This record gives sequence, structure tokens and C-alpha cells, in this order.
Amino acid sequence: MNEILNQEKSIYLQISEMIENDILRDILMEEEKVPSTNELAKYFKINPATAAKGMNLLVDEEILYKKRGIGMFVSKGAKEAIKKKRKDQFYENYIKAMLDEAASLGISESDLIEMIKNHD
Repeated sequence: MNEILNQEKSIYLQISEMIENDILRDILMEEEKVPSTNELAKYFKINPATAAKGMNLLVDEEILYKKRGIGMFVSKGAKEAIKKKRKDQFYENYIKAMLDEAASLGISESDLIEMIKNHD
């Protein structure tokens, strides 16, 4: 978690994305303990409640799970769940918009695929 917080997005969302990124990069493995909210708060110089909010997002998505009195851990299947979530977001944020724009310009999906294949 060597990333730096920025002003572009809420801190708690950045915290959850950093943990997701560490899972995708195999820095955090399934069943491995993740840093505590206090550790994250100290490292990033933020309120522990903010760190907890970011981590609780991942608990709600079943990416992390809590062991009472021990801490939070990476769930089994977390990496695949994150990949699926990000693929869905990629489709919604980029592909769907591109298809809509192509349709408004009268470009068929097959023509669009050809354009992509032939573009260098």
C-alpha cells in the first residue's frame, strides 16, 4: 500500500481501492490479515473512522471478512470478485458509452470492432 491519497475522490473510497489493488497484485492473499483501521489511519494520517468506512465497503461486498477480536482478512474468491466488479465497471463506464456513441454515428458493432482491430 505505497499509494498516495489525492483530492479527486473520497478518502474512504481510495482506501478500499488500495486494498483491492493489493489483492489484485497478490500483495494481499486470500485468508491473509489486512492492515487494521488504526494502522491505516496512522500510515495515511487520517481518522480511523474513515479507514473503517473504506474497509467496511469491502466487508459489505464480501471482499474482506471480520474475525472478532483478531482483525479483517481477505475472503476466499476476493480476487475474482474484484475482477468481475471492475470488468462490470469498465463496461458501464467505457464500452457502453462507446457503443452508444457509435450507434449515434451510425457505426455498427461489427464496424466498430473492425475499426479497433485495424487501428494502430
